[in-house]
Amino acid sequence: MHAARVSSEQSDRLQPRTLGADRVVPSICPYCAVGCGQQIYVKDEKIINIDGDPNSPISKGCLCPKGSATFQLVTGSHRVRHVLYRRPFGTEWERLPLEQAMDMVADRVMRARELAWEEKNQKGDPLRRTMGMAHLGGATLDNEENYLIKKLFTTLGMVQIENQARI
Repeated sequence: MHAARVSSEQSDRLQPRTLGADRVVPSICPYCAVGCGQQIYVKDEKIINIDGDPNSPISKGCLCPKGSATFQLVTGSHRVRHVLYRRPFGTEWERLPLEQAMDMVADRVMRARELAWEEKNQKGDPLRRTMGMAHLGGATLDNEENYLIKKLFTTLGMVQIENQARI
């Protein structure tokens, strides 16, 4: 005895939303050090779905609950899409233009660098470094990203540069 097929005209017309994608972009889940592969489905330059990548040797198409929720992370209405800043001792957040926030970060990096700059040691040997800053990279950064970060921060004179690269 065969089970009866349950369908309707409406259900017969249903198609996966990924079917209409203009392209599929391979990516890596941003959450942890595992580095699960993801497929980002794009239509009209907007993300329409994110699935596990079955070609990933790490995750073979599987995603944990957090990885499965990545679509909501990047498209959710709850996501803050502007810069928020709370002044020292302030109690309220205020919106800042991105350019202003980037200038503030750059100014603070340069000020911290200048305050802790060591041109020479006590013997007069060149150091050209700052011990006032350090960097710890995230676990999902790849070799290329870590290479560029190392170049940037070495140029600033930082010597304490580490990462948690697993991929």
